[in-house]
Amino acid sequence: MTAAPRAARIRLLILDVDGVLTDGGLLYGASGEETKRFHVHDGLALVAARKAGLQVAVLSSRASAAVTRRMTELGLSEVHQGVGDKAAALVALCERLGVPASAVAMMGDDLPDLPAMTRVGLALAPANAVAEVKRAAHWVARRRGGDGAVREAVEMLLKARRAWPPR
Repeated sequence: MTAAPRAARIRLLILDVDGVLTDGGLLYGASGEETKRFHVHDGLALVAARKAGLQVAVLSSRASAAVTRRMTELGLSEVHQGVGDKAAALVALCERLGVPASAVAMMGDDLPDLPAMTRVGLALAPANAVAEVKRAAHWVARRRGGDGAVREAVEMLLKARRAWPPR
């Protein structure tokens, strides 16, 4: 089955952070604090997704105050950081939200994302994902992580619902 029919059934979008919402680079300030660069187009798309009734969650292996701040700005409450087992976190999240895995899309870019991505209804990857993730993905963005890949994915999902452009 191609991405289009799967996209219409999606109720929950799960995103990795580093390499998906960011370019994957790790930047440290003079005091050792971690900083991250997020693309404003991704943010607008995530707000539009929520307004269209698509639930959005973040599963990240790393924990960062910058992620907490940005996701709070976007109104996302399902932000799970420091996740060691993304597949287990996916199962728990689906159970708690009452969403079957077949109605979940997940965008990941690297090997720690694969166990969860292989359990969802629609696996997504940014253009700069590693080869193994691209092979497992049902859909690969033209844009790179941190450079509008999430926006592109949200547009695809919302077009399948006839909810793009946002009103």
